[in-house]
Amino acid sequence: MAGEPLKLIVGLGNPGIEYARTRHNAGFQVVDELARRHQATFRSEPRHQAELARARIGGEDLWLLKPMSYMNRSGDPVRSVADYYKVPVESVLVAYDELDFPAGVVRLKQGGGAAGHNGMRDVIAHMGDAFWRLRIGIGHPGDRSAVLDYVLGRPNAADAELIREALLVAADAVPVLLTEGAQSAMNRLHSRGPSPGEPPATNS
Repeated sequence: MAGEPLKLIVGLGNPGIEYARTRHNAGFQVVDELARRHQATFRSEPRHQAELARARIGGEDLWLLKPMSYMNRSGDPVRSVADYYKVPVESVLVAYDELDFPAGVVRLKQGGGAAGHNGMRDVIAHMGDAFWRLRIGIGHPGDRSAVLDYVLGRPNAADAELIREALLVAADAVPVLLTEGAQSAMNRLHSRGPSPGEPPATNS
């Protein structure tokens, strides 16, 4: 089965030690895990407002990207790197935190809206919406007014363990996506079983 021709994997988050373990930095943690597994080293690229690493995953050479422009302005670094390396939008994967999924759930899809995620909204504004998304569930505080403090806070011990497991599973899925294709990667991710209270999994 043919894999997807990914050339750029983006993790969304906020730079700075104060944000390092927050829920909103799940995307950063995914690409950090990929870099660790595949012996890649991030370097600062001020012209792109980003940190970049070159990695070989699933037999393919690609870029790992962490925007350093803060979450709400993630789109400009993504577009800058994609333009510079001539990466089409369909060859971009963006990993990010998802409020609408319980902690520990991971889902893969291509295309769609931002669903209220400011980082995703900015990436879509700069890139269009045809890129791949790897969504890491972080749970929801239950009250919209509490969302900002929630995503910028650190999870409790139980949720932190679920999110950590999700990050590892997400990193496992990337080589599958590259070598076997989206359906195989989705099957692996979406067959893990829903957390309590989660609706049945779909490929959407």
